[in-house]
Amino acid sequence: METPKFKLADIFYAIIIPLILVFLVFFLAIYINPGGSYHWIGGTDVIAIIFTQGFAQMIVLGVPLVLGLLWNKWAGGAAGFITGGAYYLAEAGYSNGSFAAYNTFKYNFFGDMSLLSWLVLGVVIGYMAGALTNGSTNFKRMLGAGLTSAVIVATIQAYFNYTYALAPGRAMNHNMWASTQYLIPGLYGFVLQFVPNIALGVVIPIIAKVMTWYGLQPMRH
Repeated sequence: METPKFKLADIFYAIIIPLILVFLVFFLAIYINPGGSYHWIGGTDVIAIIFTQGFAQMIVLGVPLVLGLLWNKWAGGAAGFITGGAYYLAEAGYSNGSFAAYNTFKYNFFGDMSLLSWLVLGVVIGYMAGALTNGSTNFKRMLGAGLTSAVIVATIQAYFNYTYALAPGRAMNHNMWASTQYLIPGLYGFVLQFVPNIALGVVIPIIAKVMTWYGLQPMRH
């Protein structure tokens, strides 16, 4: 097979796009993240939270979701275990470090059930989407599978956050759902916990469908 010739487009895909992603992560972490050094938005603003924590969770769930839609339920579930496990370790470690900075050592977030649930949520969204589509690339079916699995995962996570999270996280979650920031009690909690997943359930099937147009999907045997 002849070796493909070098093209200017190779520079775009190999260098420019990765650098844009690096810049985007840096920008969100420093200027949008409520804990960032130069954040522009208030610390409790819903937009800031969605663009940081919500965006991170969308990536963690988006990878198994797209693999479930394009490949099969087993690939989606396996990818979800990896991404969900990585998110669990990162969040638990970050939370432990944050509390240690204030000399509060009575909480071990590695045992927080709301964080441990990410090991299962990643598996569920990838497996469920793959099982619902069952190899079909029909867009309506992919969209239905994406939305269904994303909303179910959001519901499970909301339940774990409200019921089984350690005391600091559970108190914050209760306050969030009781907040009248948008005049209607519960609306603030719904926006933070469900809107990112609903967006995920729409955007990922669109991306997956576009990928099928260009043949960017795993071979099925």
